Amino acid sequence: MTRSKTTKPEKQALAVTPATPELVDEASLIGDLRELILAARQRVATVANATHTMLFWNVGRRLLKESLQGGRAAYGKQILATVSRELTQEFGQGFTYAGVTRMIQFCQVFPHEEMVSKLATQLSWSHFMELLPIKDPLARDFYAEMCAIERWDVRTFRKKIGGMLFQRTALSRNTEAVISSEIANLRDGRMTPDAVFCDPYLLDFLGLTGAYSERDLEDAILREIESVLLELGSGFAFVARQKRMSVGKDNFHLDLLFYHRHLRRLVAVELKLESFQPAHVGQMEFYLRWLDKHERAAGEESPIGLILCASADAEQVELLQLDSKSIRVSEYLTELPPLKMLQTRLHQAIEHAREQNARLRTHSATEGDALSHTEGTSMSARKPRKIKASEEGDA
Repeated sequence: MTRSKTTKPEKQALAVTPATPELVDEASLIGDLRELILAARQRVATVANATHTMLFWNVGRRLLKESLQGGRAAYGKQILATVSRELTQEFGQGFTYAGVTRMIQFCQVFPHEEMVSKLATQLSWSHFMELLPIKDPLARDFYAEMCAIERWDVRTFRKKIGGMLFQRTALSRNTEAVISSEIANLRDGRMTPDAVFCDPYLLDFLGLTGAYSERDLEDAILREIESVLLELGSGFAFVARQKRMSVGKDNFHLDLLFYHRHLRRLVAVELKLESFQPAHVGQMEFYLRWLDKHERAAGEESPIGLILCASADAEQVELLQLDSKSIRVSEYLTELPPLKMLQTRLHQAIEHAREQNARLRTHSATEGDALSHTEGTSMSARKPRKIKASEEGDA
């Protein structure tokens, strides 16, 4: 039997074992590809939406310049009729007479191109159509910025406007200057508790009528937690119900505990069927201290408290200076009040703010007069001494 000889290169080739290829995680791969596709489509949709909105704004600006300047309103209508007819034939129903009229109104209501360009990346043309009927510029800016921050769809946006979010927010802000300041904060990417918490909260969707207990209110809130979170606003996440706090030999229970992502703070909520009482503040301070010691995570801000009550006296709340204690007081309404009632309350809040500002101005003026009087007295006391020194020097 003849044994075949294997050469050295052949031996080396036989000794090399090919590596086993690694298995591909198909589910992970498909998931990654899906995310890439969806992200690209979202970017395309955003650019398309912004281009679409800016087109309408520019059309409105051009038509406004050509047809409605210099008292040519009657002639302008004739021009608009001709333009809309031609554009509709060529580009479709988006350029009807009513459509181009809305484009002109759009340019009139939002005259600054830079602001429109920024908002157009976050709001659709349909969002802007919901803003056009709002007459108050401050309210319009408020809704536009809040919608951009909270990413409301058109249906939710319409509900927020219909529910008078601005008016209810204004009740707890007191002055237009404060609201304007909060809008500026939102534009700069900063969110403060003043922009997060409202007063009152409309909880009409809970279906509570007649007599009910705090337990009934709490049960209804958890049953409708999705709607409650929508009413509270973007950023809230539910954490716990009846959060137990053990201190010494006693146990205490917080009604509801939330977390706010933008504020990076735990939010303790206490429900009160009765009207607000100063004693409620001490209870909330106790809960906040416990949460700060035992539940606050690294990187979080200190917890903040919200006392939800059936009614609250604005003067009592103001006197307690609760902002420094990180506590907010808000009313809740289980039935949607008439529009007239909300308007009346808004006017009352404005009058209260005016009175408060008047008191502050009077106080500042009084301090200024006292300071002037003190300085005048001090100067008159120094004058004889200066004269005497001069006389002594001459002598």
